[in-house]
Amino acid sequence: MLGRLDIKYSPYLYIAPFFVVFGIFGLWPLIYTLRMSLYDWDLGSTVETAKFVGFDNFTMFLGDSDFWNSVVNTIAMFLMSTIPQLILALILANALNKRLRGRTLLRMGVLIPNITSVAAVSIVFTQLYNRDFGLINWVLGFVGVEPIDWTARSWSSWVAISSMVDWRWTGYNALIFLAAMQSIPRDIYESASIDGASGWRQFWTMTVPMLRPTIIFVTIISTIGGLQLYGEPLLFTGGGNPLLGGSDRQSQTVTMFLMEQFYMKFELGRAATVAWLLFILIMIFSIINFLFTRSLRSADGKAKQRKGVTR
Repeated sequence: MLGRLDIKYSPYLYIAPFFVVFGIFGLWPLIYTLRMSLYDWDLGSTVETAKFVGFDNFTMFLGDSDFWNSVVNTIAMFLMSTIPQLILALILANALNKRLRGRTLLRMGVLIPNITSVAAVSIVFTQLYNRDFGLINWVLGFVGVEPIDWTARSWSSWVAISSMVDWRWTGYNALIFLAAMQSIPRDIYESASIDGASGWRQFWTMTVPMLRPTIIFVTIISTIGGLQLYGEPLLFTGGGNPLLGGSDRQSQTVTMFLMEQFYMKFELGRAATVAWLLFILIMIFSIINFLFTRSLRSADGKAKQRKGVTR
């Protein structure tokens, strides 16, 4: 009897610490933030003195052009950084999966950008994208492109910040893909080589389909991180008030807009509202990514079934 109970209930006991910690430090702050978003709650307010306004904060921000500007900036930088990042990470992981000399050192090396301080990376990239003395404008000058003020306009800020994000996170994602590639049996590739399949054909028709669960995971994690972008645009923009993302808010993300409500306007209720709007935005994009990658997986499975029937 005791043995049966141990087998049945011991797994719940083992995972209980995670859920206890999550409930204290994750779920409770989430619920409390939702409560704050329903109040006109400034820095000096308490639960008793804050004024209940219902969904007025949500309505106000949904009609705020500055909020939607931050949403557009966030989505643009997310797309411009995540898509190239995942493609490059796949290609890099495939290269690191080969038999190379010093491959352990190379695998460790691709993680160096990720462990580098965001401040240090931002300083370097700010110099690279400097309008007058930057390396990027110097190289573009050889093909006749006039110097670009990368911080002055939205599209140029998106490009610069996205390249910074790609440099930091491509190697990290490549190691995740590499770990998944290590679990693929080698005899599959040997059979494909005997049949005359080239390395690139093996990669696109064998490796990538087998990595779909990992690709889904990395895509969702990158979506969560990309839509919470904060440090890179804040430090790249600089200036007197970096939370605004420039004089025209050309690189302000939703997270920077949230911090503007908190640190500049001291409106805790409005900051909580922006946090929940960001949470909803992340959920929407995560669901879209999940459905898209799952549809690709099901389409691949149907194609394999049709091939099996024709054979």
